[in-house]
Amino acid sequence: MKLLLLGNIGGTEILLIVLLVLLLFGGTKIPELMRGLGKGVKSFRDGMEGKADTEDDKKDK
Repeated sequence: MKLLLLGNIGGTEILLIVLLVLLLFGGTKIPELMRGLGKGVKSFRDGMEGKADTEDDKKDK
């Protein structure tokens, strides 16, 4: 299964990228980075849809 966003990146390249990220940030920092990335993507999508801050978003701040 090829993803259009990844182009010609194969399994070996993905494995190397994952290992590089693990070496740079360490195992304990990665969940925090992913959580922040997820919140950023959610905020971007909500902004594109024109949604205002919800009650859940206000609790997180």
